[in-house]
Amino acid sequence: MDLHFGDSKPTDEERAAVDALLGPAESSWEGGDRTDADLRWARGGRAARDRRDLLLPGLHAVNDRIGWISEGALGYLCRRLTVPPAEAYGVATFYAMFSVTPRPATVLHMCTDLACMAAGAGELCAGVEARLGPGSGVSIERSPCLGLCERAPAALAVRAGDPVRTAVSAPAAVEAAVLAASAPDAAPEEPSAVTAVPQAGDPSLVLLRRVGVVDPSSLDDYRAHGGYTALRRAFELGPAGVIREVTDSGLVGRGGAAFPTGRKWQATASQPDHPHYVVCNADESEPGTFKDRVLMEGDPYALVEAVTIASYAISAHRAFVYIRGEYPRAVRRLQYAIDQARARGLLGDDILGQGYRLDIEIRRGAGAYICGEETALFNSIEGYRGEPRSKPPFPVERGLFGKPTVENNVETLVNVLPILTMGAPAYAAIGTGRSTGPKLFCVSGSVERPGVYELPFGATLGELLALAGVRDRLRAVLLGGAAGGFVRPDELGVPLTFEGTREAGTTLGSGVVMAFDDTVPLPRLLLRIAEFFRDESCGQCVPCRVGTVRQEEALARIVERTGAGAADDIALLRDVGRAMRDASICGLGQTAWNAVESAIDRLGAYE
Repeated sequence: MDLHFGDSKPTDEERAAVDALLGPAESSWEGGDRTDADLRWARGGRAARDRRDLLLPGLHAVNDRIGWISEGALGYLCRRLTVPPAEAYGVATFYAMFSVTPRPATVLHMCTDLACMAAGAGELCAGVEARLGPGSGVSIERSPCLGLCERAPAALAVRAGDPVRTAVSAPAAVEAAVLAASAPDAAPEEPSAVTAVPQAGDPSLVLLRRVGVVDPSSLDDYRAHGGYTALRRAFELGPAGVIREVTDSGLVGRGGAAFPTGRKWQATASQPDHPHYVVCNADESEPGTFKDRVLMEGDPYALVEAVTIASYAISAHRAFVYIRGEYPRAVRRLQYAIDQARARGLLGDDILGQGYRLDIEIRRGAGAYICGEETALFNSIEGYRGEPRSKPPFPVERGLFGKPTVENNVETLVNVLPILTMGAPAYAAIGTGRSTGPKLFCVSGSVERPGVYELPFGATLGELLALAGVRDRLRAVLLGGAAGGFVRPDELGVPLTFEGTREAGTTLGSGVVMAFDDTVPLPRLLLRIAEFFRDESCGQCVPCRVGTVRQEEALARIVERTGAGAADDIALLRDVGRAMRDASICGLGQTAWNAVESAIDRLGAYE
């Protein structure tokens, strides 16, 4: 069905929300008042089309102010940006945090993913739903991972208005979650980022050394603890020198793909097509992952400095940080850091008097795991549905807005700072020959001290779990999150390196380590993983769109039979899993079978 501009009009509040972002409409062609001049020619159409990338912020503006996106509000936003309504509707309905049907101004997102499920999220949701039934003015939505796994179970309340209000309850009890939803301003303040870093204060830390030590809102405090030393060093080396240091350090991407960062930067910098862009991927939606959130909340200026260095190295003058919509405090902290850096001459037209110009913009996601894939993220920023693109061409050739682009996640970029301050040889001496430097691990589940841990590459899984205080009766450990694989309690000697985990038949992924004791029902856990992938598949390719559904159906049948007579369904799962792995466009479908396969083959989940 094609959607055309209808007769619905935006309310004054909806119009104000859009105008606050885009400015007042200049003509009736953009939804403003009609004038005689408008009848003679159209003005502003080309300029409006060039602002298509403001579609996602515009949808956020309406959703934040009203709580949902009406037909009138969507039509007005489409006129302002000259976006076909059918396309905008497709974008608005792509994201889980938006609604195009009326709902209460307050939405309570209750995490039901792996860590929260193991911590009793099912009982918590039932208790909250009993307290906040119809007529309470609260919409309760069972949500995938909120990135608060160290404080599971977790809930996030969002109350629309001007300004939008948010409150986090984690670890959540029924009363605390109800308070967050009914009175977000009165809810207890969220714990600081340092509570997620059990090693805080350890002088041997590299990436986490400032978390809990530095005031995350103070630029002066950041600089007093070594901040902007790396950027000054970058200006001394020049762009080619920076890329050479990063290459010599052996730094590889920390998002899971482990692609050499220096090669990516060099390939982008050498492209004759301009402009170049840097995109920081802070859309860490993998269940069990929360390290980027801790870095942005506890040390935001480090990310601003790192993005500046990456942009300088590849001659980019505009950079984006794409942060998942479930991280309101990280958005606030990073935006404040960007504003302070700009006011102090550390962003803008003449950074540190070196004649280099750069600005950084934040884009908020809205609840779509697939947008963690780099090309889906580009589409999302550009104002399209967050669906992956076929490759090649690769982002270093044609990325954001069709131009050469470097995409790295938060942890990868923050590693650039110690590389420049200590030098590539000293950095490369940390870890192992093929996996250099320190690595952040997100530990949650059946441990005494969940949180983000920093260890050099090469430490074993057992050493990490000993730091976290693994509980008795360990049943399994999930490495890499929902897209990763399980290992047994007798395999804790696995070295935590990319090559070590591959040789052990599993994956390191982004650094997720989730421990489960024998109180966690493994078949239910696997079913939740399958439900996650079914919900998060963008539906663009048949193997993933159909395969994730068939995988969930088979696992549901096995659970209903409590494992009896599962042989036929396990055979079906293997066929479906191979098809998804071989034929899916992107990593979501290619890895959707990994955890289930490892649970069957390594853990004997249904024996």
